[in-house]
Amino acid sequence: MESLLNLLYIYILIINVLGFSLMRRDKKKAQRHEYRIKERTLWTVAIIGGSIGSYIAMKVYRHKTKHRLFAMGFPFLVIVHSFLFIWVNQGI
Repeated sequence: MESLLNLLYIYILIINVLGFSLMRRDKKKAQRHEYRIKERTLWTVAIIGGSIGSYIAMKVYRHKTKHRLFAMGFPFLVIVHSFLFIWVNQGI
């Protein structure tokens, strides 16, 4: 069971680094007026566990902060994922 928990930690780390990286890359593309990363992709990464990294990048790079859905949705996902993480850690 401990190895499963370790895999979960690694997954959470990787998906949040990915979320952060995608938001950073999309911001850079926006500044250069290049083809952007689809919002669906940003949301998918956030929903499957990358909400913390995505939210941190949103604040650091001031990206998507005026989009109400992102500004409210990412913090909501951070809360949900935090509760799930605590729940999993309590159960094991």
